[in-house]
Amino acid sequence: MNLALSVYLRANVPNKVVACFAETGQFDKIVLYAKKVNYTPDYAALLQHIVRVNPEQGSQFASSLIGDESGPLVDIERVTDIFMSQNLIQQATSFLLDALKDNKPEQAHLQTRLLEMNLVHAPQVADAILGNQMFTHYDRPRIANLCEKAGLLQRALDHYEDPADIKRVIVQASTLDQDWLVTYFGKLTVEQSLDIMREMLKVNIRQHLQVVIKIATKYSDLLGPVKLMEMFEQFKTYEGLYYYLGAVVNLSTDSEVHFKYIQAATRTGQIREVERICRESNHYNAEKVKNFLKEAKLSDQLPLIIVCDRFDFVHDLVLYLYQNMMIQYIEVYVQKVNSSRTPQVIGGLLDVDCDEGVIKNLLMSVTGPIPIDELVEEVEKRNRLKLILPWLQSRIEAGQQDTPLYNALAKIYIDTNNNAEAFLKDNNLYEPRVVGKYCEKRDPYLAYIAYAKGLCDDELINLTNNNSMFKYQARYLVMRRQLDLWAQVLQADNVHRRALVDQVVSTAVPESVNPDDVSATVKAFMAADLPHELIELLEKIVLEPSSFSDNRSLQNLLLLTAVRTDKGKVMNYIDRLSAYDVDEIAKIAIEHGLYEEAFRIYTKAEQHIDGMNVLVEHVVSIDRGVQYANKLNLPEVWSRLGKAQLDGLRVKDAIESYIKAEDPSNYAEVIEIAEHAGREEELIRYLQMARKKAREPQIDTSLAFCLAKANRISDMEEFLSMTNVADILSVGEKCFNDELYEAAKVLFSSISNYARLATTFLYLNQWDEAVSAARKAGNTSVWRQVLKATLSRREFKLAEVAGLAIVPQAELLDDVVKDYHRAGAFDELVALLENSLGMERAHKALFTQTAIAISMFR
Repeated sequence: MNLALSVYLRANVPNKVVACFAETGQFDKIVLYAKKVNYTPDYAALLQHIVRVNPEQGSQFASSLIGDESGPLVDIERVTDIFMSQNLIQQATSFLLDALKDNKPEQAHLQTRLLEMNLVHAPQVADAILGNQMFTHYDRPRIANLCEKAGLLQRALDHYEDPADIKRVIVQASTLDQDWLVTYFGKLTVEQSLDIMREMLKVNIRQHLQVVIKIATKYSDLLGPVKLMEMFEQFKTYEGLYYYLGAVVNLSTDSEVHFKYIQAATRTGQIREVERICRESNHYNAEKVKNFLKEAKLSDQLPLIIVCDRFDFVHDLVLYLYQNMMIQYIEVYVQKVNSSRTPQVIGGLLDVDCDEGVIKNLLMSVTGPIPIDELVEEVEKRNRLKLILPWLQSRIEAGQQDTPLYNALAKIYIDTNNNAEAFLKDNNLYEPRVVGKYCEKRDPYLAYIAYAKGLCDDELINLTNNNSMFKYQARYLVMRRQLDLWAQVLQADNVHRRALVDQVVSTAVPESVNPDDVSATVKAFMAADLPHELIELLEKIVLEPSSFSDNRSLQNLLLLTAVRTDKGKVMNYIDRLSAYDVDEIAKIAIEHGLYEEAFRIYTKAEQHIDGMNVLVEHVVSIDRGVQYANKLNLPEVWSRLGKAQLDGLRVKDAIESYIKAEDPSNYAEVIEIAEHAGREEELIRYLQMARKKAREPQIDTSLAFCLAKANRISDMEEFLSMTNVADILSVGEKCFNDELYEAAKVLFSSISNYARLATTFLYLNQWDEAVSAARKAGNTSVWRQVLKATLSRREFKLAEVAGLAIVPQAELLDDVVKDYHRAGAFDELVALLENSLGMERAHKALFTQTAIAISMFR
């Protein structure tokens, strides 16, 4: 064959060469050779031949023809027919898988043929092909039908689109994987899903229930719980409803879902689950559930108890259990479920007229905590408070000290009149506001005791106002000492204010022995600006015998208030009181023009100087002052009167008063005013008194001057001879200025002031004495005065003596010459100058001036 192939190749016989290649199995060379020699063999016939000889090689050759780079060399469908004619399903499948791998739309019929042949002859291969999802253009309904016939139900469902087909497959298929089926329902519409699920339950509920539950659970939100619940109820499968809702109830907030779950659990006997959902769920309609559970008449009432406890249907629960003779569940409720609901349970039992013994035993059997205030409220509003007395006493004996416990006990004591007042006063464990409120309509006095004990201000005020218990209100307010509370009751718009004030004045304050109580009350009246009422109060406290009668502050306040608001009473108060602050009250009385009252205060207190001040400064009556001073005859009083008289320029009277007082303290003012008024004689007496008390230069100086002024020269000389601290020079100057030359002479002589003495002699025309004094003074200015005076009096001899004392001083020579010229004593001038030339201190100017004078006047 190889030799023949070689010959045919050399002879270029293409058909023979191709035949030889085929016979020798060199299929891969056929196409290459044909292309090389440009020969187109009958590939279909060639393939058919090869397939008959060697199917496997035929399959490979077919693939190479189809996969040629220049394009398919043979028709795919023709190749398929060749394989199928030989019933070579596997080879045909292998070829088509390779030929159709590009999944082209125009090859749809071939994709369908591939799947058909395998679904008919090799379903598992078809399942694998479909599973690989290689093809998408085949006839899906045709393939779906073939899959269903081949038992590939999942593939059939994947391809069916008609709801009837889908429903038929699912309902009749019991072998489908449930998880796959649940996933498959995710591809269906809501209506399709519900319709198919109904059909499944309708056909075989026992077989399909579990998968339906799974589907409903997974797609609950999509399908809607309401429709799903209706579906399960339609087929009366509470088991299905229970398991479905059990999977979704914990995630749902739909009240109907929770209710249906409770229903389903109840009807399937899942009582513990009913208890759980009733206890834990917050989304069911409590009223609806309660009614259902009552109608269900369960053997175990715990679910109903839980619902009623949670949603406050306790009264309904008690009525139901009592009427259905299930007392034991009432005990279970308060003993094991919720003891805090005991008050409502007791109230409910009372409403159905349950025997008291049963109620008491039930109450005593509860060991858990019971809200006492609620229990009291329940029995109190039914007027059965005494029913719980044994229970209360047992709690107290057990050592409990809860406030509500003692509130209840107090109410019972009040209702039974069992020593209630003592209990309210002595017991500190009840709540006064609560018990007081309870007492208001029963016994206002007991209410007052409770409110007072608890300092319940507003309640007590309202109580005492409403019951006209103003005496008790007054006592409480005085004891309370709260200014803001006083302000509340003392307001002008309080219609009970007058009645209250009367009781405060007449009862509450007189009864009090605590100064803080009284002080707070007084402050409250002051703050409320009730001066007249305050006076009433203070009169009661201070003027009438009490422990506060001698209280300084209260007496002060009474007087001050009267001064401001009722001046007519002030004098009476002054006479009756004695512990007040004299200075403060008198000062305020003066400020308000009550001078007589102030005078009375001072005189009563023996503060006579202050009393005199009132007379002379405010009453402005010197005459009354004199009478007062004469009456008392006290130095300090005379002294103050003297000052007033001096201020009024009643100098003589003032000096008399000071002398009687023997008070030299105001000597400066007395001296000034008396000297100015020319009252030397009176002043001398005052100063003589003053010298005995004080050694003051001004006193002695003024006395010396007054003696001089009064021309009592001998008395003055006697005074000067005594020890004194007078300023003699200043007195002498004053006498000289006042032309009292004799007195001045005595004064200047006493201190050997020859200069001033010489001047004084001149004014006394005692020329010789003047010259003698000037000589002793040795003072040029004095000599000048003597010179001028002697020349004016034409005493030329004395003038010459003075001139001779001056002319040795050259600078004064011209002044002496002028003095003589003015006196017209020219000859005397020449004589003076000639006599001066023989003096040791003669100077050139003297000689010159002498020559001039001689030449002029001789």
